[in-house]
Amino acid sequence: MSKAFNVSRQNGFTTIAITCFVLLYLPIILLVVYSFNSGTSVAIWEGFSWRWYQSAWQNDQVQEATVRSLIIALWASAISTTCAVLAALATTRTRKFKGQAAVFAMINQPLMVPEIVTAVALLIFFAMIKVATGYTGLAYLIVAHSAFCIPFAYLPIRARLQGMDLSLEQAAADLYATPFKVFRRVTLPQLWPGILAGAMLAFVISLDDVVITEFVKSAGQDTLPTYMLGQLRRVVTPEVNAISTVLFGISVTFVIAFTVLGKIKN
Repeated sequence: MSKAFNVSRQNGFTTIAITCFVLLYLPIILLVVYSFNSGTSVAIWEGFSWRWYQSAWQNDQVQEATVRSLIIALWASAISTTCAVLAALATTRTRKFKGQAAVFAMINQPLMVPEIVTAVALLIFFAMIKVATGYTGLAYLIVAHSAFCIPFAYLPIRARLQGMDLSLEQAAADLYATPFKVFRRVTLPQLWPGILAGAMLAFVISLDDVVITEFVKSAGQDTLPTYMLGQLRRVVTPEVNAISTVLFGISVTFVIAFTVLGKIKN
């Protein structure tokens, strides 16, 4: 009797896995280590120092870009999560209908289409609006980030809804509760871990986005990632390493929280 196939038992699997992890995480580890370099080089260690963290903290441009990034990410997370909840309810709490697969594909379009295509499309679309209205504020970035983040919030929320027991909702409906009351009193209390997980994932995606932001933003609207990209084009100092380390720490924290929330049972 042949044994079941197990990829971890194949020759060379361990070596390939270790090599992949080293190639993936070693550059990140080096980035974090050299963010504490006392010298100006990003490749030559000259001693431990908090110099570049202090420099980034006192940099007015970094502060302005950070506040702008947080504002955009918070708004984008709230808007995209709200839309994702409505979309998830519409695709899991209704009878199957023709075109449901197409609706699912449209919701997840940003995941399937290269980001540069979405960025160029938004650039053209918003350019027409800017010419017609003369408005060049942050609303364009918020709308663009919100649209791009919807599928990232939608997937964990939809997965949560699909894993929930329908008997409580059906019982509430049998007791003449309105659909809104069923959602508020029964569905929402069970759904909140998925909503929080989707919101945090959307927040991280918005906070880290470069491509869409670079194409949509107007002059003087740099976010933290685009500010870092601009610095890399001029001169590279460990200050960029320090900012990257902080962003990395924030992302890791949110991903851990996302994982924990995803495991919470009803």
